Amino acid sequence: MSEIADAAKRLLVGRPVRSERLGHTLLPKRIALPVFASDALSSVAYAPDEILLTLAVAGLAATTISPWVGLAVVVVLLTVVASYRQNVRAYPSGGGDYEVATVNLGPTAGVGVASALMVDYVLTVAVSISSGAQYAASAIPALRGHEATFAIVLVVLLTLVNLRGVKESGKLFAIPVYLFMLAIGSTAVVGFFRYVTGNLPPAESADLELVAESGFDQGLVGIAGAFLVARAFASGCAALTGVEAISNGVPAFRKPKSRNAATTLALLGGISTVMMLVILFLASATGVHYVEDPHEQLTLNGEPLPADYVQHPVLGQLTESVFSGAPFVFVAVSVVTGLILVLAANTAFNGFPVLGSILAKDGYLPRQLHTRGDRLAFSNGIITLAVAAIVLIWAFDAQVTRLIQLYIVGVFVSFTISQLGMVRHWTRALRTEHQPRERARMRRSRVVNSVGLAMTGTVLVIVLVTKFTHGAWIAILAMGVVFVLMRAIRKHYDTVRDELALGDDLTQARALPSRVHAIVLVSKIHRPTMRALAYARASRPSVLEAVTVGVDPEDVTELMREWEGLDLPVPLRVLDSPFREITRPVLSYVRSVRRESPRDLVVVYIPEYVVGHWWEQLLHNQSALRLKGRLLFTPGVVVASVPWQLASTEGQTGLEGEGFRSRFPGM
Repeated sequence: MSEIADAAKRLLVGRPVRSERLGHTLLPKRIALPVFASDALSSVAYAPDEILLTLAVAGLAATTISPWVGLAVVVVLLTVVASYRQNVRAYPSGGGDYEVATVNLGPTAGVGVASALMVDYVLTVAVSISSGAQYAASAIPALRGHEATFAIVLVVLLTLVNLRGVKESGKLFAIPVYLFMLAIGSTAVVGFFRYVTGNLPPAESADLELVAESGFDQGLVGIAGAFLVARAFASGCAALTGVEAISNGVPAFRKPKSRNAATTLALLGGISTVMMLVILFLASATGVHYVEDPHEQLTLNGEPLPADYVQHPVLGQLTESVFSGAPFVFVAVSVVTGLILVLAANTAFNGFPVLGSILAKDGYLPRQLHTRGDRLAFSNGIITLAVAAIVLIWAFDAQVTRLIQLYIVGVFVSFTISQLGMVRHWTRALRTEHQPRERARMRRSRVVNSVGLAMTGTVLVIVLVTKFTHGAWIAILAMGVVFVLMRAIRKHYDTVRDELALGDDLTQARALPSRVHAIVLVSKIHRPTMRALAYARASRPSVLEAVTVGVDPEDVTELMREWEGLDLPVPLRVLDSPFREITRPVLSYVRSVRRESPRDLVVVYIPEYVVGHWWEQLLHNQSALRLKGRLLFTPGVVVASVPWQLASTEGQTGLEGEGFRSRFPGM
């Protein structure tokens, strides 16, 4: 069974990679861009949708300002990119926002940033995969109604690919990301050409009428209108998610790491800006309408839409209009867009495990998240992220509109705290720097981070105000739970460390027990029992005795007869058990030995069968397991398991052979 499982694992994730090969997994910029920037780049596939969807509440007139809302989002995006270029130069170790906050603002701020980032990474996977599933359903009608199932399958496949290693997954994902850039670039060029020449046809939804909701009959006026614009801006800021992943992934870049990471950030900012503005401009030019409920908010000639009407995403409508007459191009763009949305989750699959490893090293997460797996990837972190994302996708039925309300809170919490930390970093550095050129550079960097702090803080307030009742409270609650959990884990590790520390007085730590009282548990006389007795005698204890529990009088009589007949040099004690229990009499006797000689060490030898099949485990060792479980909690008691390999284990250890058996009989 174990050989089959190992073969399946090798087939899925590949052969193990030696630790010294870690340097070969580092990424050049051409692969680092699709690996770490796919999330931010792909956001142009759904951020415009959210802007238009929000503005549509106020009717047709409101949607005309969508390019201006997009421009405001782009200004924030470029500011954040410029700020994070300072981050990766100052803190290239890969801690990202967590390290910046911890070093400059203290551990509490660091854990707060980490909890926000971890929640955001999980939401990144859920939103990206769900959005990709919706694009796939628009291109493949058979998937409609099964988006959640399809999304979960995609998460599993993405997990398997990432378990093979960062470099391998990066090479695999680079092609779709660059194809997506080509697709958007082609759409922009062709769309602008047709727009300039007056040959750009309207979108499929251009002829539909938008029905404004109650309270917005006059469009964007008053406080309600301003609130709606702010909410649209907050939704569009989903385009900024993923920017922080590069600062967490600096160690994965080739040298010079900081410079390559900063260059990748600049490329990310430029490409995302162009894509965002192009899509919103062309969507406005073609008259794209996109709403949350098309059957309630859209009409055709004053009549409700047919029941079978399917609303396509903004980019899908746009490409169908731009490439009218060439439906194969529309299908190709839809497929590539679906792929990039799926691969956007790969940013989180690279960022979450690295952050989890750093947090585990600092004691805020289980230590298992710190170690690398067979393929030098942080396998436990990858699997943890996948499970959490699958739960979200299933709970929200892969509905992007519902998930995205939770989405950007975490990332702007980390943005804001990180920028505050960087401002403090430069302020502190200026106190000790005396070189005029360096001081000038530091002042410029502080200005950049100060502007970033002001902008991200403002956006965070807008997001909290406009999205709290729409689901953002769930994300805030999740961050709070993760924060408390991480603090509790750190407290536990600190308590265990203090408890196990040697301290200044090593006398007690070096003290040996006055005597060793060895007890061999006996159920019947057979080869495992004889081996346990031999091992116990070899340890030369001060006191050695065999103990059996008298459950059946006839069995006890027969056991005593055999024991005396073999003339074994170890006394056999029979414990009375009127209620036919085994565990309680043994525990009572061991505790009585401890009470009589508190300084003695009691060693209990338990013969156990080692079986080769899972079902055999159900037939053996149950009493031994119960005893071990209870004895382990008894102070001053050591439990020694004496294994006896049954014939069914042959071929499973890799040590079998005549020479081995001759040296270790019974194995």
